[in-house]
Amino acid sequence: MIGIGVIGYGYWGPNLVRNFAEVPGCRVVAVSDLLIERLAQVRNRYPAIKTTTDYGDLLADPDIDAIVVATPVSTHFPLAMQALSAGKHVFVEKPLAPTTEQVARLIAHAAECDRVLMVDHTFIYTGAVQKIKDLVTEGRLGQLYYYDSVRVNLGLFQHDVSVLWDLAVHDLAIMDYVLGEHPYAVAATGVAHVAGQPANIAYLTCFFERNLLAHLHVNWLAPVKVRRTLIGGDRQMIVYDDLEPSEKVKVYDKGIFLQNGRSGAQDEEGIHKLLVGYRAGDMWAPQLSLTEALRVEATHFVDCIEHRRRPLSDGEAGLRVVRILEAATRSLANGGQPVELSREQVYT
Repeated sequence: MIGIGVIGYGYWGPNLVRNFAEVPGCRVVAVSDLLIERLAQVRNRYPAIKTTTDYGDLLADPDIDAIVVATPVSTHFPLAMQALSAGKHVFVEKPLAPTTEQVARLIAHAAECDRVLMVDHTFIYTGAVQKIKDLVTEGRLGQLYYYDSVRVNLGLFQHDVSVLWDLAVHDLAIMDYVLGEHPYAVAATGVAHVAGQPANIAYLTCFFERNLLAHLHVNWLAPVKVRRTLIGGDRQMIVYDDLEPSEKVKVYDKGIFLQNGRSGAQDEEGIHKLLVGYRAGDMWAPQLSLTEALRVEATHFVDCIEHRRRPLSDGEAGLRVVRILEAATRSLANGGQPVELSREQVYT
């Protein structure tokens, strides 16, 4: 039986406790939070779970095998490092840490301690994203042309990170998992409408080899909530709408085809002109797993601990996402100037 300790019972903590409490083969031993009223909520719902305001109690508890970190981004690195040093496996809410240097140190320390390090990239564990990954891997879409996503809503404003680190991190994790390719450069523009606060609206472009382009739009000031992704290839295209109650993924057999045609009298030397034709086929919606993504993810973490397996969202996945976010932050500060990611940086 794997013992779990959760640090942080704020916005995401209750979801983590609920799911880990229901995963076979593990139990939530204790929860730590600085606010007494939050711990009271834990005791009311889970009387058997110990509570404390000192996270050090969790690190010292021999019944706890793994620590789940659900605290502000700025605290992820020190808490995860201490947990690894205490011999605990570690699961960290996204993003893994605020800098690539810190993420790299966490990866190295986890390897030294022979502990599992996993980042909470929840969306890659959804039935929808799993199906999209399968379709892309099978080559159903053909050569990929673009990845376009919109993730907007009204709030929640964050004071310690920009909208890129809060919302775009989800789409970057999905993009990294689904495409299996890594950008060589990024460019970001955005603005903060609240003085002294991080950017609350941003547009991020990622440049890939073979003319593949990704564009992400994130916004805390939208009047409606939108969670939509379009992925286009030369064979088929996908629309993924996470807010759809059913048919979250739709596959379209639509696209363009190129053919050579003579331009007639205007082309006396017989030069061929490229013509664009359009292909319109059927749409189909694949059947998806309805299991809650966080349940799948929690089960996967426990399985990785028990069988010493590498997590799907391991430290390396967290590193790739944070590298893009760091580069995007630099681009944002420089008015949208592209920032290159060297081959060494991307594939390390």
